[in-house]
Amino acid sequence: MIAAALLLLALQQGAATPSRVQMGVVIRPETVTVGDPFRVSVRVRAPAGATIEFPAAPDSAADVEALDTRRVTPAAPGAVVEQTADYRLVAWNVGRVPLELPDVVVRLAGGGVQRISLADAAVEVRSVLPADSALRVPKPPRPPLVAPTPWWVWALLAAAIAALLWLLYRLWRRRRGRGTPALVVDPYDAAQREFARVEALGLVDAGERGRYAALMVDVVRDYLAARLGGAPLSLTSRELLAALRDQRSVPSGRLAPLLEEIDQVKFARRAVSVERAREVGREARAIVAETERAEQARVESERAARAGAAARGASPRGRAA
Repeated sequence: MIAAALLLLALQQGAATPSRVQMGVVIRPETVTVGDPFRVSVRVRAPAGATIEFPAAPDSAADVEALDTRRVTPAAPGAVVEQTADYRLVAWNVGRVPLELPDVVVRLAGGGVQRISLADAAVEVRSVLPADSALRVPKPPRPPLVAPTPWWVWALLAAAIAALLWLLYRLWRRRRGRGTPALVVDPYDAAQREFARVEALGLVDAGERGRYAALMVDVVRDYLAARLGGAPLSLTSRELLAALRDQRSVPSGRLAPLLEEIDQVKFARRAVSVERAREVGREARAIVAETERAEQARVESERAARAGAAARGASPRGRAA
């Protein structure tokens, strides 16, 4: 007897004839062991003009797996359409294992569609273990192994805790005001140091005359922002001149053309000669020095005025008035 049973199924009403759709399934061998390959042949006969679509492989979640690509063999032409699909499969479970092949779809010439189920196709699979083997019975789970904590883990933890406590202590000291007070730098002294630093770069001799001039003017802007307070660095040159309009200590007549020229150097890449670069440096120093003298004179004048007002208020005539 051939390995599996041959099943003929007529999907339309009436007896099976060449004008009806018929199917047969053959499994060779009928009984296999786990992991052994076996072959399945699905043969379908349909009326002339029909199209037969066989499934590509078993369902991916099934206990049966395809080893090769499905092969479809058409029969000799005749009054009916007849095709055979061969599958080479392997089963991974024991007992009666369904093949889990999807339906065969037959599209008739008149436009109808018939689906042929392969749900009953199965193979007998026996175990490769002895009949009295108890290996299939899973053992109870063992409790997890608890390894002792190494000493260095505790050492790292202690070091981390100590570092955290030290940081908290430093923050507490800072909030208590015991840290070093911030160093207050006079704007004029800072400007003189910056002028010296730019000069020490040797940019003019290196051919970077435009950069030298721009840096010297930037020192002027830093000084004005720090000394006057109403000239932040975020202002454009035009906005800066407008903000300094009422500042009598700033020589705006000398500052305006200098800012305009440096804007051309920065944004229009205007060339600067060696002589002009050095003139810009001297002019930047002169503007800072003149502004500082005017600011110091203003401060002294205001201090003298306050002292005079206090003296007049303390005199008898002032008290009588």
